[in-house]
Amino acid sequence: MSEPKTKPTDASVDDFLAALEPARRREEGRTLCALMREVSGEAPVMWGPSIVGFGRYANVTGTGKSADWPRMGFSPRKTALTLYLASTPRTEAMLAKLGPHTTSVACLYIKRLDRADMDVLRELCAASWDEMRRCYP
Repeated sequence: MSEPKTKPTDASVDDFLAALEPARRREEGRTLCALMREVSGEAPVMWGPSIVGFGRYANVTGTGKSADWPRMGFSPRKTALTLYLASTPRTEAMLAKLGPHTTSVACLYIKRLDRADMDVLRELCAASWDEMRRCYP
């Protein structure tokens, strides 16, 4: 059985964020990190080379394999900030108020954080964190 590529590392989150380019993405990464740290009460941890995660839970795949994954996290990618958040019954209504974004099955993509409603983003993160604690105590 192969090892998962995305797992916690000892790499410095601060160093990772400080190296981001352009400067706007660096500041967005720092802002998201502070927001998620405040909401979760957890210290950020690098997961693989490019995901900043908070907390941990055992994710069981459809094949029955289990792998650790952050309860909440983000990756400041070149084209967009990718946020890993759990859906809740309120997610759709909150997303309608967030500002420009796109979604996939498990990700929220924001191209520019300065166009997002930060109060709504904080609500989304808090609801996600609570949902993960409920589903994975």
